[in-house]
Amino acid sequence: MKEVNKETALITGGASGIGLSMGKRLAEAGMKVALADIEIPVLEEAVEELKGLGHKAMGVHCDVSDITSVEEMKTQIEKEFGSPKVVCLNAGVGFGSSISEATISDWEWVMGVNLWGVIHGLNTFLPAIKEMDEGHIVMTASIAGLISVPNLGPYNATKFAVVSIAETLRQELLTENSNVGVSCLCPGFVSTNIFNSERNRPEDLLNSSTGDFTEDELLLREAFMEWIVTNAKQPDEVAELVYQAISNNKFWIFTDDQHLNGVKSRHSSIVTGEELPWPAPPLIDL
Repeated sequence: MKEVNKETALITGGASGIGLSMGKRLAEAGMKVALADIEIPVLEEAVEELKGLGHKAMGVHCDVSDITSVEEMKTQIEKEFGSPKVVCLNAGVGFGSSISEATISDWEWVMGVNLWGVIHGLNTFLPAIKEMDEGHIVMTASIAGLISVPNLGPYNATKFAVVSIAETLRQELLTENSNVGVSCLCPGFVSTNIFNSERNRPEDLLNSSTGDFTEDELLLREAFMEWIVTNAKQPDEVAELVYQAISNNKFWIFTDDQHLNGVKSRHSSIVTGEELPWPAPPLIDL
């Protein structure tokens, strides 16, 4: 999508991190930006920040795991800014657990946001974009949608699904000779709040042990967060990659090449039928 000036963009999970940086970058390109998020105070601050920079922005409180909430969001955006031509389905939560230890509540929470959030977004916004035959959809997956990292079972599952949905939609639109573009964002480590996702976990999906960590686990988490701050990609760098992908109708968006050897090893095992590559060192719980 070459020309985005004066068009409308929607970014879910837009109050912070990659989502907010996407919003800023698209606003700088002249777009009217609708930020959707479940955290109201942070969302309000984000919108005020964009408006303070002279951009046209609005905020919509939305729970992407709830189709009614997503449909209501669409109505609000169309009423104020018109139908979005760029839709970034970015909302996501991070969760670390082995499959044997993950509870049904864990699965429901992670799948509700990471997978159903994308499905609800497509079901709600794709028909209008296809009818306009102009626009672009960005789905935020993860490098964990290409490599199965131990102790991230539910998270991996959702991100693999998002990658498949993005690939399928891209192929379907190309088959239809549609002018609508699709990009799949697969970040590595990015300095965002996703590692503190439990703050937004619904009460009805909490476990009795949610948030309970030993002293050693807390020390590991602290060390990991310090590493992220020092070494991870910054959200504004990712947002620039997303903007370039939208402008050039590029499908894959990778934030770095640190994990590509792991991807190659996995694909090689698929082609040869050999054993899976030796697991990467398990990440500490997100």
